[in-house]
Amino acid sequence: MVQHRNEIRFLLNGAPVVLRDVQAQDTLLDYLRLERRLTGAKEGCAEGDCGACTVLVGRLVDGALHYETVNACIRFVASLDDCHVVTIEHLRGAGGGLHPVQQAMVDAHGSQCGFCTPGIVMSLYALWMHAPEPSDEQIAVALQGNLCRCTGYEPIFKAARAAGALGQPEADPLLAERAEVTAALARMSDSARVEVGGAILPADVADFAQVLAEQPEATIIAGATDVGLWVTKMMKPITPAVFTGHLTELRHVTLSDTSLRIGAGASFSEAEAQLMRAFPHLADYWSRIAGWQVRNMGTVGGNIANGSPIGDTPPVFIALGARLHLRSASGVRDIPLEEFFVAYGKQDLRAGEFVEAVELPLSETGVIHAAYKVSKRRDEDITAVAAGFAVTVESGLITQARLAFGGMAATPKRARLAEAALEGQPFNEASFEAAGRAVADDFAPLSDWRASSEYRSLVAANLFRRFWLEQGDAQEAAE
Repeated sequence: MVQHRNEIRFLLNGAPVVLRDVQAQDTLLDYLRLERRLTGAKEGCAEGDCGACTVLVGRLVDGALHYETVNACIRFVASLDDCHVVTIEHLRGAGGGLHPVQQAMVDAHGSQCGFCTPGIVMSLYALWMHAPEPSDEQIAVALQGNLCRCTGYEPIFKAARAAGALGQPEADPLLAERAEVTAALARMSDSARVEVGGAILPADVADFAQVLAEQPEATIIAGATDVGLWVTKMMKPITPAVFTGHLTELRHVTLSDTSLRIGAGASFSEAEAQLMRAFPHLADYWSRIAGWQVRNMGTVGGNIANGSPIGDTPPVFIALGARLHLRSASGVRDIPLEEFFVAYGKQDLRAGEFVEAVELPLSETGVIHAAYKVSKRRDEDITAVAAGFAVTVESGLITQARLAFGGMAATPKRARLAEAALEGQPFNEASFEAAGRAVADDFAPLSDWRASSEYRSLVAANLFRRFWLEQGDAQEAAE
């Protein structure tokens, strides 16, 4: 028998919060600023791009307290059940003064207008907790989701480098509170189904399936990096809304001898470590998906389930031969990922069914992989063209090619003609030039504000040349 509860419970800085009148569409940023007058977090873009609203959200992971940066503007209050929200107002140094990250920002002149500063401090604070003496690469990744229009990033980088000399995480007051916060969150967790203000938080995955069986038209919200914009930008109603971010069963990432299974609720950040072990060629590609805050919130399953033709994960996963596990109250269905995308805005998803996991078979010997993302900005930008390549070479011949593209059609799609142009051909430059010409007949891309049709077609063809230039010499040397 599933227990029911009609309130959201979480910790805000140092105090418990119980909400019974929260609505499904209420954002954390509005709650902080309008209800609690915690105005350090700002609204800049209202879509998770600028980072001015950055806060930390802590939750228990296998019994341990784990904090992540998130965008409060698109994080819904209903998703905070059993969490600890930390805002800039809660930061302090060991003696009650400025926190080391704040002091470093002052010393390095890292703030001018100050609008973006609280969000930047919170991102650097999260970095400082994990790496008090970070590399420049770690700093750049931590700041991917924070835009600064006036100070410039060099002083902010100096502050990030200097923070460790002003204090170490061992003396952080938030660390001293961890045992107390961990115990408080453990007491809150009661494995009940929560129903409040049009929001439903299922007790477990089986209960999730039951909720969808009863309300198949409900909006499923995992990380809210997409649905959040339905509210903040489109003013679109989302009730009834089923929240799934708390379901640990959907967040498991398991690497076996034959495959990598990523639960649909696993965030990009949670999937990263195991994904890089299995498919190291995705390292650079993965770090270019959105910014740190969005990767902490956005889920792999959500990126697939929303069916976007420019989603970052489908092209590279299709090239890897991924299969999708779909679940409902009546059972589990397994399909190739490429068959999930039927048409623009239409996926092979039956009433009451949801994405449970995606499974990627590990590659056999002789397969050469590559993943490409082309966008206007290097970091935190929407894809114009994405591509995944998996080319099998045996004794100098291409025996199989799986090539998938995003941004080139109404759905993520394999380039069948380009594949045919490669298979059976020698692994040489001429073969890839021929495939580059063939891909023009695979797609008829649209023009939009991200890129023109002509640009997309040219980019797709040029990616074959790029693949050869990157992989050809290495393959010849290996042989």
